[in-house]
Amino acid sequence: MDFISKLARASQKNRSLVCAGLDPDPAMMPEGVGVFEFNKAIIDATADLVCAYKPNIAFYEAMGNEGLEALKKTRDYIPQDIPVIIDAKRGDIGNTAKAYARSLFEYYKFDAMTASPYLGYDSLEPFIEYRDRGVFILCRTSNKGAADFQSLSVETGKGPKPLYEVVAEKVNEWNKHGNLGLVVGATYPEELKLIREYYPKMPLLIPGVGAQGGELARVVKYGVDKERSRTIINSSRQIIYASRDNDFATAAQKATRELRDRINAYLKELK
Repeated sequence: MDFISKLARASQKNRSLVCAGLDPDPAMMPEGVGVFEFNKAIIDATADLVCAYKPNIAFYEAMGNEGLEALKKTRDYIPQDIPVIIDAKRGDIGNTAKAYARSLFEYYKFDAMTASPYLGYDSLEPFIEYRDRGVFILCRTSNKGAADFQSLSVETGKGPKPLYEVVAEKVNEWNKHGNLGLVVGATYPEELKLIREYYPKMPLLIPGVGAQGGELARVVKYGVDKERSRTIINSSRQIIYASRDNDFATAAQKATRELRDRINAYLKELK
């Protein structure tokens, strides 16, 4: 099953647009709990409440071989009907990009990944050619420094446009297999609104809800697609560190359910 279909089924089955970010930080985890043990407990508690999981590879790489082994075990443990997006933000050329693609899609077997567009199409083509996998391209990210480059005015044949709009246009052009999406942060709701209006069927990965301050009501109003099957609202710290004690899994379950139910309540208001 391809990524888009798996995402739609998981969203429908669990009545959820919530993606739980699995970003384990030993400094914030209960003492004596290993990374895989931590992730396993979170997954067990939330697998019926999410549409996807998103581990950020940096947290695992920072722990060396032990962390990468935990990442592989985590990916293998997640139920097969729930898509897993690896937040790796890759973007390189030639054989390097091909090697990244083999690593993420063949060895780890992730369903989707994040990537940077700024080296151009040839840096993304090796990922795009895995037609059953999703590739989310950084467009308007949720961090404060995003405006340093992403809001810069760029001259185009149709007049000046901000760089993030040009990126979105290019991704739409490159989407020949229908497996591309955009990363658009919850902290920039007006830009999110514009992107969704221009690309109503494009899968959107929306980080920045919760710890980064994105306003959920506006995210739902501006970012959700009509079919409600191609929108992924990510929350990481708000879920996995809802408690730093041994009840962390129960607390994560409660936080995930509350977020899902708030999203669904806002969706009902849109009808």
